[in-house]
Amino acid sequence: MAKRCYYEVLGVQRQASDRDIAKAYRRLAVQFHPDSNPDDAEANFKFKEAAEAFEILGDPNKRSRYDRYGHAGVEGAGFGTAEDIMSAFSEIFGDGLFGSFFGGRNRTRRGADVRADVTLTLEEAATGVNKSISFTRGQRCEKCDGTGARPGTQPQVCTKCNGHGQVLQSNGILRVQTACPSCRGSGQMITDPCFDCRGYGIQKKKVELEVAIPAGVDDGMRVRLQGEGEPPPSGDGPSGDCYCFIKVRKHKLFHRDGSNLVLQLPITYSQAALSATIEVPTLEGPDELKVPAGTQSGDVFRIAGRGMPDPQSGRKGDLLVQTFIETPKRLSQRQEELLRELAELEQTDVSPQRKSFLEKLKDYFAVPDSS
Repeated sequence: MAKRCYYEVLGVQRQASDRDIAKAYRRLAVQFHPDSNPDDAEANFKFKEAAEAFEILGDPNKRSRYDRYGHAGVEGAGFGTAEDIMSAFSEIFGDGLFGSFFGGRNRTRRGADVRADVTLTLEEAATGVNKSISFTRGQRCEKCDGTGARPGTQPQVCTKCNGHGQVLQSNGILRVQTACPSCRGSGQMITDPCFDCRGYGIQKKKVELEVAIPAGVDDGMRVRLQGEGEPPPSGDGPSGDCYCFIKVRKHKLFHRDGSNLVLQLPITYSQAALSATIEVPTLEGPDELKVPAGTQSGDVFRIAGRGMPDPQSGRKGDLLVQTFIETPKRLSQRQEELLRELAELEQTDVSPQRKSFLEKLKDYFAVPDSS
């Protein structure tokens, strides 16, 4: 099923401010939250749809790409599961919002996402490639086996939350459930911390992975490696994800416009005037372009199927060849003689287009009749 316009999903205008977009998302997230719509597949779909729309429109860079290219410009973005959505919503609007509305049901805490940057050439982006990435993430401390307590000791139950990891705070009629500030939601207190990890149970280490980059990716897109992010803070939830952000280097010849490639091709005056078959470069090797007689600077010719593949469908765009007439800086004696002869002919035999322009110019500067 085709995706709806993200502005339509949130019910806002394209000129809406960031505040209006956040407000619209918050309203929809509360309306279609799974806790208030149990076993309602349509509500669950709308909940995820609103979250995806907000992720794009709530980020200035993604919103700019979406405004320019539509859904094709932000492919690869989006949340994977309902758990991802709730975690992200809590990060944006606070941990206690859903607890205040829906009775404070405890959820396992998900690990944080991590970022890795991947730089590609345009050729690599066109064909797809496997890339090695490295980043730093937390790993379970081998000394204490992730407990955070010194070997031979055990964590103690948090006395503030009685091991639940959550506390209720009241503000008038509003009751908000938040993570316990003493144990940070773990339900346990480390009285004798591990020396290696200082009681956190996690140590930062460098990780190297290989990621398959699909063909057709563009600047700003990202590839998700599920479960390769930070481990959960309490040890009983899912790990976060690693998001590989794509950067494509500028090419010496080609400029990208969505799935199309643009090539500016210099041609000579004689080729433009008399027609010619010219060999042009493409990412897949040379191809031929027929330049018809009378070609002007700025004319664009299309070579079908020589552009970039779409990351979703695999269908390729086109190569758009924009011609411009190149004026030589140095001429041989014979070339100069021929051009001077041509100049003399042009003074007597003016082409219809040239004559039309001269007539317009004469009319423009004509002195109006005062009688």
